[in-house]
Formats: sequence, structure tokens, C-alpha cells
Amino acid sequence: MILDFTFMVEAINPFNPNIMIKTAAFLIALLVATISLNAQTGKVYDNLTMDSDILKMERHYAIYLPPDYETSERSYPVLYLLHGAGDDQTGWVQFGEVLRIADKAILEGSATSMIIVMPDGNRGQRGYFNDPKNEWRYEDFFFEEFLPYVEATYRIKGEKRYRAISGLSMGGGGTFMYALHHPELFSSACPLSAYCGPESIKNAKRYTGGKGWEEATEKEVDAWQKRHYVPALIKAIPEDQINAVRWYIDCGDDDFLFEGNSLTHIAMRKKEIPHEFRIRNGSHSWTYWREALPEVLSFVSDTFHQH
Repeated sequence: MILDFTFMVEAINPFNPNIMIKTAAFLIALLVATISLNAQTGKVYDNLTMDSDILKMERHYAIYLPPDYETSERSYPVLYLLHGAGDDQTGWVQFGEVLRIADKAILEGSATSMIIVMPDGNRGQRGYFNDPKNEWRYEDFFFEEFLPYVEATYRIKGEKRYRAISGLSMGGGGTFMYALHHPELFSSACPLSAYCGPESIKNAKRYTGGKGWEEATEKEVDAWQKRHYVPALIKAIPEDQINAVRWYIDCGDDDFLFEGNSLTHIAMRKKEIPHEFRIRNGSHSWTYWREALPEVLSFVSDTFHQH
């Protein structure tokens, strides 16, 4: 056995120039790798606020900024991501793990760099819609105040092609409504386990409670129901608008909202509206929605891209 005593002497001599150079090189490489790793992480702010004249209150929202946002000067496409009933703007952050999932999708290349905006639909009065008497005007707030404010505050591309919307459960219902009411604003829409609205005025009356409901007339509730039942809205889409929005609909086979999503799928088939319809094994749960989010990010990214 031959021992390299020269190397052994060098190794035990901390002042040896070769060892010092190698150590410095290693530390520099480690520093570069650490900086690079940190640069590849997006950021989430989950307690931001803005003032609303329409709702007469301060509104909260969360936002995800992609890994290269702070090191670039470019503008980004945007995904509005709506939470479900019982959550607030932190739902997708805390339970949906939007930071981890979006970072991974962007760094792996399955999604493009984008800004993800998560408004609070729980404070004051739950939901994303106006009430029958227009006393609580959340939908008006979203389009007249919130969307313009966000897109002026952050470097967001302000064109339909670079704007998408998604959400789960109550937020899935908001996704359907917003894209159906304003197809000129969204290039793609991805409702997940969505509430598809009341199929009758009787079911619409279950909403009673809160501003604009207690004193609503039969006529006002009837008009509200017609504006918020997804299959009926699908049937009413003009022929020249059937390709206005790219649709990705996803609902678990054990979800209690499965029927409404299936009826919506059938209505789209009959209307010959192109769409993706996914039925996966699962229920109305965060496990299901976390698994859905990477597919949503990939789908909306495909719309953002040039083909």
C-alpha cells in the first residue's frame, strides 16, 4: 500500500495555498448556488389591502409573484384564483400551497411565469356576486375597482389574452359567472368542484340572509337566479361567442357538486362549446384541489403562449 504523504501534509496544513484556494472556490460555489436557489423562489403576500368605495370598506387580497419578478422589468400574465366558502384570501396560500406548486410548475417549465391574485370573498358578506337588490355589489367591486387596481399596481399585462380565472367550490361558481358575464376579459377559465348556481327560484331563496336578500321581491330573486345558473347561461351563449373562452372543468367523482358540473358539461356538449372536462377520483377536499392546481397552471399557460 502506497500513501501519498504529500497530500496528507497539505490536508492537515490549513495555511497551504492549494487548500485555501480550493476552500475559497468551494465557498464561492456554495454562495452562488444559495443565491441562485433563492432567486428561483417566488413570493406570496397574503394580507394586502385596498379601499373599496362600492363596498364601503377595506378589502383584503393575497398575491403570488413569480421567481423572476423582482429581477426583471417585464410584465406578466395574471391568474385570478378564487377561494371557497369558509375561507378567505389566505385559503389558497395556506391550504392550497400555491407558492410551492406555482414555483415548481414554473421552474420545471410546465407553466409560464405569472402573477396569481387571490381576493377575499368572505369579509362583509360571503360570495362573489351582487345581491338581488344591488345593496351588496361584490361583482361590481371586482370588475370596477379590484381588477383595475391590481393591474395598475403590479406589472400585469392588461389584455384578455393574458388574463385567466380559476377557483374552487364557491370560487368555482365565481369563475363560471365572471367568465360567462365577461367573456371579453378572460382568455381561459378553470372552475374546480364548482357550485353551478340554483336551478330554480326556490333554490335561489336559500340565499336569503344578508344585504339585499331579506327585502328582495319574487321578481328580483327570479332575475338573480336566471343570471346565476350556469347551464342556462351556457345555453344562452351567442353562436359567435362559443369560442370566446377556453374552459377547463374539473370535479371529483365523489363530490356533492358533481351533478351540476355534469349538467354544465352536457350543456356545453349540446352547444358544441370546446372544453376540457375532468372527472377524477376524489371528493370536495384540499387534497383534490392541490392536485388540480398544476393542471390549471399548465392549461392557462397554454392560452398565454403564442401558437
